[in-house]
Amino acid sequence: MDVDKAVDHIVACANFDGGYGVRPGAESHSGQIFTCVAALSIAGRLDLVDADRLGGWLSERQLSGGGLNGRPEKKEDVCYSWWVLSSLSIIGRTHWIDRDKLISFILRCQDTERGGISDQPGNMVDVWHTLFGLAGLSLLEYKGLEPVNAVYCMPQSTIDRLLGSQE
Repeated sequence: MDVDKAVDHIVACANFDGGYGVRPGAESHSGQIFTCVAALSIAGRLDLVDADRLGGWLSERQLSGGGLNGRPEKKEDVCYSWWVLSSLSIIGRTHWIDRDKLISFILRCQDTERGGISDQPGNMVDVWHTLFGLAGLSLLEYKGLEPVNAVYCMPQSTIDRLLGSQE
């Protein structure tokens, strides 16, 4: 794989707001931002990210209800607890959002009787939003959850074990 060429493409997808689109000139979106920032992290090129500008755009994704959206003028959705928060974690800016309000939003989306987490309070739960809600809670260091690595979306202990077996 030509890592330099991949990095060049990611940089070409950067926008004035600090975010990244799916192609050069496309609108910034939280899911794509995670993909680009995580890829740059893996490539060892986070130096190419304007962390303050990106952190500002990502922190503006938090709405008054405490949840996060994927782009301006959209509703809050639990899955962005992963997409936004993981990117903020990678660039060291998780403290730019209100942790307690986000935890409260995620927990309001939980079905306490049947289990699972939905996209928004009162909606049907699904595996997708349960996974990303729990991953978001982990990044927020919610009590009882194992730490998740923001780049690889898996428990840090698993990564440590895998890397330890390669030595």
